[in-house]
Parts: sequence; structure tokens; C-alpha cells
Amino acid sequence: MDRLLDTGHENERIVLGLLSSVEHDGDRSQRRIAAELGIALGLVNAYLKRCVKKGLVKVHDAPARRYAYYLTPHGFAEKSRLTVQYLSDSFSFFRRAKADCASVFQSAREQNFQNLVLCGKSDLAEIAILSAVDCGVSIVAIVDQNADEMPFVGRQVVSGYDRLTVPFDAVIVTDVVNARRAFDEAVRLYGPGRVLAPSLLGLNVSGRRDAEP
Repeated sequence: MDRLLDTGHENERIVLGLLSSVEHDGDRSQRRIAAELGIALGLVNAYLKRCVKKGLVKVHDAPARRYAYYLTPHGFAEKSRLTVQYLSDSFSFFRRAKADCASVFQSAREQNFQNLVLCGKSDLAEIAILSAVDCGVSIVAIVDQNADEMPFVGRQVVSGYDRLTVPFDAVIVTDVVNARRAFDEAVRLYGPGRVLAPSLLGLNVSGRRDAEP
């Protein structure tokens, strides 16, 4: 966990979300923060501890053996910096992600894959859902073991493939934190021919498939 606050788009997104949540309501539970950010409860705890250690957040006791958090002046400054940087990065990320999703959906259509499941609740998943409408494919559900099962951009969210209640043709990896693990699990369950991934995830999917017997 010592590298949690290293530079990186996903780490900065989580830190920004955490600081924004604390600023809005320092009394909210870590479980609620985890649900809002779409990450594991233990990861929220680890990020909070690191933010406290770096002087971004302070903590004090609250009733019922809970803790309340608030931003320090350093925390407010860091939140402002991350907001500007994230918005700038997001424009570039959106353009790249939208183009990658279009390419993946074209490949899916060439293989007669119409109904798709996304693996990973993320910014990339949101862009994929929005792009699917223009690409002639349908996103029927999202699988994310760390997310609650509240709908995301109007789509069903489940914690595992065994909880899916709708038929689907293929899986699209949209997990930007554990992309390789998500890809390997989907391949194990459904075979390499039914698993696709945007190139920005750096999985070299085509090369890996060529290596499959």
C-alpha cells in the first residue's frame, strides 16, 4: 500500500474522489465512500490512512465509536490541483477511450457479438456504454466484484458472472485497475474468443490469442 498515492490516473481519481467525499460530508462511513467510488472497503481505509499521513485529511472521534474526517488546508489545495489535472486528463482519456471502444465494438459486430457484458465498473465502462448506442451493440450488464449492485448508467451491476440473469455473447474488459486479472478470469470462464479489451488497457489481446493453442 505504500505506493497508493504515486502518480497515475486511477490513483489520482480515487484520491480526488476521496477528498471530495470528505469535503462534502466527513461523517459518512467508509463503506458508503467505497460504494460511491466503486472500490473495495479495505482500499478506502488504506487511502484514508495515507491521506492522513500526508497531511491531506485529519480525523477525530465521533459518536458510536466512529470517526469523522475533514480536509486540511493542504488537503483543499491538493483537491483543487487534482480537479484541474483530472479534468485536463479526462478530455484526452475520453477521446482515446471512445475511439478504442468503437474499434472493439466493430470487432464484436464482425464476430456477430451483439449483447455484451462489461467487466469493471469505471470511467471506461461509462464511455463504453455511451459509445455502444452509436456502434450497434448492446451492453446488457456490468460485472464488478468490488462494486455494490446498484445500476450504473442504467445497466445492471453484479458482483460475479454467476449472478448474471441475461444472456450475452462476449465480455469487454473495462477494469482499469486490475485489467489483466479481469481479462484472464474472463478467458478462463468463456475462452479467448469471447473476450475483448480496448487497446488503451495495454493487454495485447490479439497477441495473447495468437499464442493460445
